[in-house]
Amino acid sequence: MIENTPIKKARDLSLKIRIHCLAMTSDAGSSHIGSIFSCADIIACLYSGILRYDTTDPKSNNRDRFILSKGHSGAALYATLAEVGFFDLSVLKSYYKNGSHLSGHVSHKNVPGVDFSTGSLGHGLPVACGIALAGKLDNKNFKVVTLLGDGECNEGAIWEAAMFANHKNLGNLIVIIDRNNLQSIENTEQTLALEPFISKWENFGFDVFCSDGHSHSELFYILQKIWSKTINEKPSVLIAKTIKGKGVSFMENSVLWHYRAARGDEFLQAMQELESQKS
Repeated sequence: MIENTPIKKARDLSLKIRIHCLAMTSDAGSSHIGSIFSCADIIACLYSGILRYDTTDPKSNNRDRFILSKGHSGAALYATLAEVGFFDLSVLKSYYKNGSHLSGHVSHKNVPGVDFSTGSLGHGLPVACGIALAGKLDNKNFKVVTLLGDGECNEGAIWEAAMFANHKNLGNLIVIIDRNNLQSIENTEQTLALEPFISKWENFGFDVFCSDGHSHSELFYILQKIWSKTINEKPSVLIAKTIKGKGVSFMENSVLWHYRAARGDEFLQAMQELESQKS
């Protein structure tokens, strides 16, 4: 019997994302593969049965909105959008090249399926709040999801937006945090401690959920629970515990792969490890 469930779809998609992005970043000599790998499973779940979207009508008024606030992981979103049919897979080969629409930090310009350009950290949540409020005022039933990096939560704009979301009872807003505990050059807690992280979000008026950010079944269960909330309830945050560089042994939990691109023997070894995970 062939398994054909959203969880199986997400599992397959997350591996495809990693394989595409390893090739894209290696060919382009770009960075952030560790950050891309840490959020690949989260994005794969969102696009495998959680978000409402229409590849034939990317700007549909009924679609759910997704903002990748940690825009430096844009390759993961590009690979996802290509895999689900927003544009041809061949376009991924242009990533980070001169004249390409697929910039290193995610851009919505001429890229169907991208709702907002990001890269300057701290901007995604404030914009998501504005979209969620507009949807609420217009009595629309779409959800607004924004994916943050944990290091990004050092930004004051995040907490200003969190206060706003609570004040406006934005029950249609879902924040997901890629909690991989590493940022740019060292551990998040050494850079600027986030803990106690759960109680911070609770004190800002959010319903807080936690999950293994690499367990597709757990992510689906919690996301479906969040999706059942009404528009006037508390905003939600899902803190997803992840591993930077997940999927390639020598990249996991290594801050080196925030900026480094895998080439030569490193690329071959990484690709071999990913290919071996195919079911």
